Amino acid sequence: MTRVRVTAPQSAGRRPAGLPPGGSQNRDAAVDSEVGRLYVRSLIRSQLRLAVVVAAGFLLVLAASGLMVALVPDLAGLRLLGVPVNWLLLGAGLYPVIGLAAWLYNRSAARNEARYRDLVDER
Repeated sequence: MTRVRVTAPQSAGRRPAGLPPGGSQNRDAAVDSEVGRLYVRSLIRSQLRLAVVVAAGFLLVLAASGLMVALVPDLAGLRLLGVPVNWLLLGAGLYPVIGLAAWLYNRSAARNEARYRDLVDER
């Protein structure tokens, strides 16, 4: 008795996870119709709105921290491990805010795109 190994043929490109076979054709057809163009415009508007909200929130936090350093000059005199506290606030304090804003944006953008895909695949 001989052992036989059965494998799938190698393809040049792989389909992204979660994308049904022929899913691209459904989306192309959806874009060609009036309803499809409406869905795409809605997706673009929601992604733009999300980008503006996240950017505005981040700029607000950045401006507030800058104003705090400018309006409270005593922070320059305080030192933590030899480093001025205002430097720590502006340097190390804003990196978690940047990471949080990026994570929230990425999560919300993926949710918007998933909703769009659900709408297109229903058609």
